[in-house]
Amino acid sequence: MKSLSQLLSSIPPSATLAVNDKAKAMQAAGQDVIALAGGDPDFATPPHIVQAMCAAIEAGHTHYPAPMIGVPEALAAIAAKIERDNGIRLEDPRRQIIITPGGKWALYLALTAVLNPGDEVLILEPHWVSYPPMVQLAGGAPVPVSLPAADNFRVTAALLKAKITPQTKAIMVNTPCNPTGRVLTRVELDAIAGVAQEADLYVIADEIYEKLVFDGRSHISIASLPGMAQRTLTMNGLTKSYAMTGWRLGWLVGPPEIIKLATKMNGQTVSCAATFTMYAAVAALNGPQDAIAVMRDAYQSRRDFMVAALNEIEGIECRTIEGAFYLFPRFTQTNKNSLELADTLLEEAQIAGTPGIAFGQSGERHVRFAISTAMSELERAVERLAKVMKAGLLAN
Repeated sequence: MKSLSQLLSSIPPSATLAVNDKAKAMQAAGQDVIALAGGDPDFATPPHIVQAMCAAIEAGHTHYPAPMIGVPEALAAIAAKIERDNGIRLEDPRRQIIITPGGKWALYLALTAVLNPGDEVLILEPHWVSYPPMVQLAGGAPVPVSLPAADNFRVTAALLKAKITPQTKAIMVNTPCNPTGRVLTRVELDAIAGVAQEADLYVIADEIYEKLVFDGRSHISIASLPGMAQRTLTMNGLTKSYAMTGWRLGWLVGPPEIIKLATKMNGQTVSCAATFTMYAAVAALNGPQDAIAVMRDAYQSRRDFMVAALNEIEGIECRTIEGAFYLFPRFTQTNKNSLELADTLLEEAQIAGTPGIAFGQSGERHVRFAISTAMSELERAVERLAKVMKAGLLAN
């Protein structure tokens, strides 16, 4: 037999999915595993969105959409949302938006549309686990920009400039951030924008958690800053804010010439998103938004409980978070690396968390816990963590 893809063979599997799979196998075997590794909201999709999807199916919207990038009603709803919420006005939504089967695919389309073989992409670290593999699959080279934990993972122009070479093509920006929970400030975004314009770089903005910001903060879209709309590709979707992870509905917004290339890639691969989910998107974006506030406030309450509880456990340090629904505590009294930490937590305490190294080297000695699960489960997790730490099971 001839050899298989060397590229795919070199790409590691998703650490998040790997932990989830092991946790589910343990649950299937009868073990009481508390699943904090994934990022799936425990809320149901709001009923009016479900009803809109059912109505679309009943109305016969089960064929290819026209146009394939998205039905006009959905494109209009996304354009209106972007102007209303993000301060970005699109001149021609039909040439600047593509609706995708999930936000992850929108990010991949953005990368394939701007990268040539060998182009470098700066990735702020800690970063979501899939960014480097996506860049590699698109033919590029991921370049981590390690953000110091001691400075609360703050972004500065100096850190970015230190990594720029003649091959640098783009910067990936995620705010609110998975896994750190940081919400980038205007000062940080101005620094990124300044470097991007000075070095003539594209910016690929992942804003999937934009609605989940705490303590009265506001999300700022980098594409809304002066001079950035023409060089920014913005990914967003319904998965996190509307509790629609399984619906696989996202979108990519950017300059027409880039969206044209992304549309070509989309047409030669997945073709389109599911038509009836596009009508659900119209209901989500144009309908009542109360459910988002309810979910956001619940995540904020869980954050308040978990951060305080984790910091009371000797050997764990946990910063508060400003957005998203992940905590990224550091284990201070251990000789184990993050892979060993996560494995020990799963085996000894039946708590599934994602090892920090999956998010880059600066995530070492950290474990990511999702707080997108019920408070009762989080309370049980804290009790188990306190026991394993007191017993010294994570020390060596």
